[in-house]
Amino acid sequence: MKLRRIGILAAAAVPVLLAQAAITASPAIAGDAGHAGHAGHLGHVSSHVPTVTVNAAAPFRAVTHVAAGGLYALARPGDPANSLLYPLHLNSVVQMAPGGKQLPNGEPVPAGDALVVNPSATDAGANEIVRMPDIYPNFPYKWVSWPNWLSKVDQMVRARLRASNDTNIAAWELWNEPDWTWDTSAAGPFDAGWVRTYREVRKLDTITPIQGPSISRWDESYMRNFLSYAKAHHALPDVISWHELGGPDSITADVAACVALEKSLKITPRPISIEEYGTTSEINDPGSLVPYLARFERSGVTNAERAFWYEYGTVDGLVTVSGVNGTTTNQPTGTWWLYKWYGDMTGSMVTVTPPAQSALDGLASYDPLSKTADIIVGGASGTTNVTVSGIGALGSSVRALVESTSTPDRFTAEDSPHVVSQQTLTDRGGRVTVQIPGMDADSAYRVLLRPADGSGVRQLYYAANASIHNAAIAASPGAPDGYYVGDLTHSGDARDDSFVDFLVNVPTGHSYAMTVDYANPGRGDAALGLAYDGGPWQTLAYPPTGNGWGTITRPVRLHAGYNVIRLAMGAPSFAGGSGVVHLGSIHLRPQGR
Repeated sequence: MKLRRIGILAAAAVPVLLAQAAITASPAIAGDAGHAGHAGHLGHVSSHVPTVTVNAAAPFRAVTHVAAGGLYALARPGDPANSLLYPLHLNSVVQMAPGGKQLPNGEPVPAGDALVVNPSATDAGANEIVRMPDIYPNFPYKWVSWPNWLSKVDQMVRARLRASNDTNIAAWELWNEPDWTWDTSAAGPFDAGWVRTYREVRKLDTITPIQGPSISRWDESYMRNFLSYAKAHHALPDVISWHELGGPDSITADVAACVALEKSLKITPRPISIEEYGTTSEINDPGSLVPYLARFERSGVTNAERAFWYEYGTVDGLVTVSGVNGTTTNQPTGTWWLYKWYGDMTGSMVTVTPPAQSALDGLASYDPLSKTADIIVGGASGTTNVTVSGIGALGSSVRALVESTSTPDRFTAEDSPHVVSQQTLTDRGGRVTVQIPGMDADSAYRVLLRPADGSGVRQLYYAANASIHNAAIAASPGAPDGYYVGDLTHSGDARDDSFVDFLVNVPTGHSYAMTVDYANPGRGDAALGLAYDGGPWQTLAYPPTGNGWGTITRPVRLHAGYNVIRLAMGAPSFAGGSGVVHLGSIHLRPQGR
């Protein structure tokens, strides 16, 4: 079986290639802490203030927004609106089974059917994981019989196969929290039930990855028994999954334990999916969520989804709901702004070291070509220093914007984050320090660094940051930001064809020159299809580039705001791809201006 490398599989390849990626980053430059330019009171940093240290010269993976996902995030097409989904750069969503009857959290009618919401998920760039047991109405699930369950499995898989244009079904989740929802007395042991269900899916679908065991928390003994049994019966999951609902502190250790367990059992490392994270008290608290995002990024998980505690179609509280009838009102909550900041990150994730013995944590990205360093911190109260090194590409004078966001509840709209400070800093050898006074543990904070002169490449979009379908992220010193998307293939099957969707945001409707940075190591022209915003296809030729990289430029007509540009080896309605193409980035420039 060929594994489907849609997003959740593509990102997993990156940590193995870190050594190659690091050689493209800006070198670390030693120097004194930065002195404030137009904010003299920040000039000398107190050694008693806790410091979050960011090393922009130490990238460890491409930006893929691994924790930008949600369980039952989408209710139906347009709910929530694409205008609120686009800025989040959703990585993945776990949605209800086709024809599902689940009524979670007292909902009056089912919603979130994976095939029904697929248009919204596709537009937003999110991969879909299908939760199969939610075809039943009750939770905890009420077991009926093996004939009933296997007939349901066949029904779901056949429905997915009929939806031949649904390209982003990333995995089948065979069961949910079997450590307490599996009826052993009626259905027998779960491990045997897993194998039986696995084989039933594979009778009809040999391509789509299978994910599991989706236990409610990391349990090494449970996982060891499960993986050993699955391996012995040739039914290993393609993606290993569990939930993190007990706070962020154990995430790093849990992931490390899983990796060690795979090694001890001689199992080829698999992508790790955290299908649910965040308690009811944390899920709408931006400050509590920052450590989750930080640790998911650092630990190397491939995707993670916000837990579903309340209403359908709100991306689990990122969009407001009406207190009267529970309908979405398409307004952002304070927590939405945290994930919007996360969605804004481009380039590479870089190393962040939080202060020892502190609840403070953070995550950061660096994009030396677009000249942006983006840092998010939170989790504790009090004044904090954020020291950033390795940002020589930003120049000697850096503009620092500090914002905060918080929210009283999921019903309250927040039009914008709060501006804490704006200042110009003079760096000392590629290093600056920004002080955030009086942080609140319930709030999240963003530090955005850009050149003070406003320079930087605009409208530059990296393939590794895009929505990747059936392809893989790899590293190369010649790629624009050290990473590229390769292994593009064409089989004629929507479950297996390769394409990359770039979500771009342009200020005006105009004709743009689109320059593609690519490599073609072959001897003849390669070909990819180009379509944007669901329009007609055209085929682009990619001449050989030998051992290096090259560019081609083509015009595209875009409307103001968000547009989706698809480059495909194969995709629904396009079968003309050929050769080998490694995609690095696209760069948009208005024509005639």
